[in-house]
Amino acid sequence: MLVPILMLILGFGLLIKGGDWFVDGATGIARRFHLPELLIGATVVSIGTTLPEVMVSAGAAFQGIGSIAYGNAIGSIICNTALIAAITIAVKPGVAARKSMALPVAFFFGAAVVYCIVAYFTGYFSRMVGIILLSIFALYMVLTVVRMKKNSASVEMVKLEENGVVVSESELERISGEDHVVETKEDGTKDSLFKDIILLVLGAVLIAFGADFLVDNAIIIAETFGVSEKVIGLTIVALGTSLPELVTAITSLVKGHGSLSLGNIIGANLFNLVLVSGAAITISPFEVPVAGTIGGINASLVLDIPIMLIVMSVLTIPTLFREKLSRWQGVSLLGIYAAFCVLQFVI
Repeated sequence: MLVPILMLILGFGLLIKGGDWFVDGATGIARRFHLPELLIGATVVSIGTTLPEVMVSAGAAFQGIGSIAYGNAIGSIICNTALIAAITIAVKPGVAARKSMALPVAFFFGAAVVYCIVAYFTGYFSRMVGIILLSIFALYMVLTVVRMKKNSASVEMVKLEENGVVVSESELERISGEDHVVETKEDGTKDSLFKDIILLVLGAVLIAFGADFLVDNAIIIAETFGVSEKVIGLTIVALGTSLPELVTAITSLVKGHGSLSLGNIIGANLFNLVLVSGAAITISPFEVPVAGTIGGINASLVLDIPIMLIVMSVLTIPTLFREKLSRWQGVSLLGIYAAFCVLQFVI
């Protein structure tokens, strides 16, 4: 038992470091080609931090273990929202521009409708459903790129003269309703392009190995303790693969870029639903797993999917209306996550 536990920890470590290197490399390359910072956060960073979930779920799907892929995708969304985002909001609530949030939030709930229709009315995620989810991902990426090109942010310090006053970056973000992140010398502009490419490749390799170690040893531990694969996927594996988002969130919070962290969480959640689930379903279609029942009904339909929708609603709906985050949202989400984890081991 000691060896699987050590290998599980090693898998976590590889995922964390791999995700960190991948994001650093991808961000460095994107900045060299003068892509807007918001575009980096909404695409490169979100995809980079979601790679562990993609690798874990794809690996599980290739092994024919749909319950791990299903549980990991939904569990990661819940963990990202009710734990990672909740911690940053509870510590330091910030502002969030409606214009920046609207597109990813709309796509998330649109994809969630498709997900719910399939789960509740057919109970079987066919290859066609996987292709539909991947198509939603592709459409979102296209619209995001088009939008960012139309609203291209400057990579230098932006200055406005309004009544003779020079407006700072944070004030510009508040006025324009868009996220502008300043690129400074500390962003690594002196580093070589070769170094960024190496970081990107090494990060991807570490993520691949880490995901493999994680899935294999999580299954061994689950079988040893008699815990279902779905529970392992929804809790331990989901938390491990969400650690890149946690690192990104903490770093953004420390540097005063809370909106970047929020955008990454929402983007990562969308990618979990359409990219992670879509890839796993396309590789190996599966039925909604049954790891327990509540009132004679599949617990996944009664608990997992509803909780996913509830935590995303708590995070996004009040924020869209008020254009700012409140501490009560963070505290409420943390309470929901604690109750959710307890219920997973009770049911």
